[in-house]
Amino acid sequence: MNLLVRIATALAACFSLATQAHAADKVTFGLDWVAEPEYGGYYQALATGIYKKYGLDVSIVEGGPQVNNAQLLVAGRLTFDITSNSFLALNFVQEAIPYVVVAAGFQKDPDILMAHPGVGNDSFEDLKGKPIAVSSGTRASWWLYLKAKYGFSDSQLKSYGFSLAPFFTNPQAIQEAYVTSEPYLVEQQTGKKPVVLMISDAGFDGYASLIATSEKLVKTDPDLVQRFINASIEGWYSYLYGNPAPAFAAILKANPDMTPGLMQYGYAQLKARGILVSGDSTSLGIGAMTDARWKAFYDQMAATGLYDKNLDYKAGYTLQFVNKGFGKPKQ
Repeated sequence: MNLLVRIATALAACFSLATQAHAADKVTFGLDWVAEPEYGGYYQALATGIYKKYGLDVSIVEGGPQVNNAQLLVAGRLTFDITSNSFLALNFVQEAIPYVVVAAGFQKDPDILMAHPGVGNDSFEDLKGKPIAVSSGTRASWWLYLKAKYGFSDSQLKSYGFSLAPFFTNPQAIQEAYVTSEPYLVEQQTGKKPVVLMISDAGFDGYASLIATSEKLVKTDPDLVQRFINASIEGWYSYLYGNPAPAFAAILKANPDMTPGLMQYGYAQLKARGILVSGDSTSLGIGAMTDARWKAFYDQMAATGLYDKNLDYKAGYTLQFVNKGFGKPKQ
């Protein structure tokens, strides 16, 4: 055996041992809702063995209206979680909770306000003074931005029970929703496309579906964090630009209430609206974040009075694991 062959063999053996050393790295990853196409990249990474390739044994834990994965993360029961938006990430800082965002799943917030067509509720300006069903969490995030920009008031607020039933029975109903799901369900039920007003189109500049973990893990095992982020990005790339069928099957197994039509609709909306791939992520890769974008969001929300203008907002995130050009869109 010549020298080059021996060196190659030794390197292969070292790589194999390194992979084996990481094989037992168990990761518990909490979603902020039930299994849906909006989490397709993570289910793709799980179903196709991408996480395993990176030496990770990942368990995905669904969320829902009665599940607070942020609390589970803080309690140490999750390794990573989906933090729904930038607002929640900065709450970690404001409340001195030692958790940080390590990647931005979505460049655009998929939250919307949804209304019936043909009744005069076709723009954000049209909604001033009208009843709007908004969840309690939303009232402390982008609702504050809409109040400041469009003159909305809390007197407009109606309770939101994560159900479309009130919407179907009231032609004047306006409610929060997700662009990747509820509009499809409304059209299926009524035969008409609802009015869709994306919060991001109103200028709300936050990231969404962010990945967060503990400051401790970032400091003590950055390799684990990097492998999880890289594997997740690869999963998203495979999902968006390859065959999403493995993710669809895994989502359906986790959430039997999902339908093929809704999955395909959600998947198509993620791509068509640039939810993951737009802005900085087109050059920096999926998961991208920038200081400039975080500052713009912080300034927006500080102007509403939500945050102290001296808050160390940079403590809520790190760019250490993203912006490496991984997962850039196909040309």
